[in-house]
Amino acid sequence: MIDLIEKSLLTGLGALTLTQKKVEQMADELKRRLNLSEEKGRELLTLLSDMARDNQQKLEEIAREEVQRICTDLGMVKKDELNRLAKKVQALEKELRALQQATQDDAPGKC
Repeated sequence: MIDLIEKSLLTGLGALTLTQKKVEQMADELKRRLNLSEEKGRELLTLLSDMARDNQQKLEEIAREEVQRICTDLGMVKKDELNRLAKKVQALEKELRALQQATQDDAPGKC
């Protein structure tokens, strides 16, 4: 459930971030309008790409933190905690079966 919420939120944020193609289009347009050299155009493209990547990483981190906060507020457990509890339940069930078997073995026979 947490993964689904996180993926949905990140998908929405991804739609808001600049794609590489859009960054290239912006850089080409700015290069043309500002009469930049090919080298300056590449520098601008690199700068815009780096900024877009950094912003996307920041948005993803904020989204993850927000999803974790919401899940904690809702009382949801993390997958690893759920797995740990499932293993503990299995161990207790095994122990209970062993105790039940021992009790049946120790019981006097019926007539």
